[in-house]
Amino acid sequence: MSAILIAGTHSGVGKTTVAMALLAAFTRRCTVAPFKIGPDYIDPSHHTAICGRPSRNLDTFMMGEDGVSKTFASASAGADICVIEGAMGLYDGMGDTDIASAAHVARVLDVPVILVVDVKGMSRSAAALIKGYHDFDPRINVAGVILNRVGSPKHGEMIRKAIQQELSVPVLGEIPKSSHITLPSRHLGLYMAHEGYHMDYVPALKELAENCMDLSAIRDIAEQTGEREIVVGEDHAKHNVAIGIARDPAFCFYYADMIDSLKRHADLVFFSPLADDLPDVDGLYFGGGYPELYAQELSAQSRIRKQIRDAAAGGMPIYGECGGMIYLCESLVDQEGASYPMAGVLPGETEMTRRLQALGYTDASVSETPVVRAGRIRGHEFHYSRTLCAPDARFAYLMNRGKGIRDGMDGMVEHATLGSYMHAPPSFDVTRFVESCR
Repeated sequence: MSAILIAGTHSGVGKTTVAMALLAAFTRRCTVAPFKIGPDYIDPSHHTAICGRPSRNLDTFMMGEDGVSKTFASASAGADICVIEGAMGLYDGMGDTDIASAAHVARVLDVPVILVVDVKGMSRSAAALIKGYHDFDPRINVAGVILNRVGSPKHGEMIRKAIQQELSVPVLGEIPKSSHITLPSRHLGLYMAHEGYHMDYVPALKELAENCMDLSAIRDIAEQTGEREIVVGEDHAKHNVAIGIARDPAFCFYYADMIDSLKRHADLVFFSPLADDLPDVDGLYFGGGYPELYAQELSAQSRIRKQIRDAAAGGMPIYGECGGMIYLCESLVDQEGASYPMAGVLPGETEMTRRLQALGYTDASVSETPVVRAGRIRGHEFHYSRTLCAPDARFAYLMNRGKGIRDGMDGMVEHATLGSYMHAPPSFDVTRFVESCR
């Protein structure tokens, strides 16, 4: 096992750029397995585009420590090096704990950390900052640092000398202030890789890593990863149940682990509500994404909207998350007040807002439905919209943590359809949904 975790002192220091640059450089030399810490669909899409291998999410809150270990072990099979991109600052977890932090994942997996530090406006103070991160938790192996936004060679030399005087942590790279690479973003984060904005940046990212980072030393540090068994995944056999998954620019938020779990139990048929008729399947899954950006196009596809509505009324199990839930409602109202008819399965209307309505981890007590078993489920929510439901709307989730759709409830239910603002975790138990579809 050979792995590194790219962490930052805080958000915005350049860890995504560094992680993607290393992925681009290493992929030219060997087989790379990419990972992302936390609930994120966007950065993993870029990792996947660069490496040609699905990027997996590692989240100790949603998946538990065992779930993170299992995903890491199975997704590492066949890779020469694993590159894990952190989230926020190295030690930033839930509240005042390290739960779900990059440090928590590094500790669970026994992976060395490379710390990205924005040194603009600092010299010797950078050494004090790095020493604090290095010494804060002795269980975390902060094995090297990469300096970002270095003003000049002399600036970098001063910081290197200060670090050498205070602690034995190698400087593995210096990124000049002039080397800033910008990726286009919008309200939910970066553009997705499949939207065509990303690949133009790959040569520049590769060049950045090769010119500004010590790739050989980084590979050596990756070898410090603790030993663990690598689990080879099983082949996916043919099944007697088929599930349709909406996948296009409007519905593009899916965890690779969730898709793989479904593949182990069902045949998957991918389709586009923007362009296709409903496929011949036994159940439907609508992930999150950007239905608000394609409201006019989605509403214009009246044929598939009716097909979905009829399938739902006939008892077909349907699951929609966030953007998928919005599409399954009766209508979508954009920020200018224009209303567009949607699939019309769930008794609600969604209004897009200019302000963030919910962001963070969720925890819900669940009533039995054709989609999920009774019990508890952890996930996350992130949306700029609110859904106004019919007074008699029914819900399957009682939120112990998170906002949900209305009055601390989420998981709107109609027929055998469930739609929620909550995104289910990568390790979501799909067996109840598959059984209902069968």
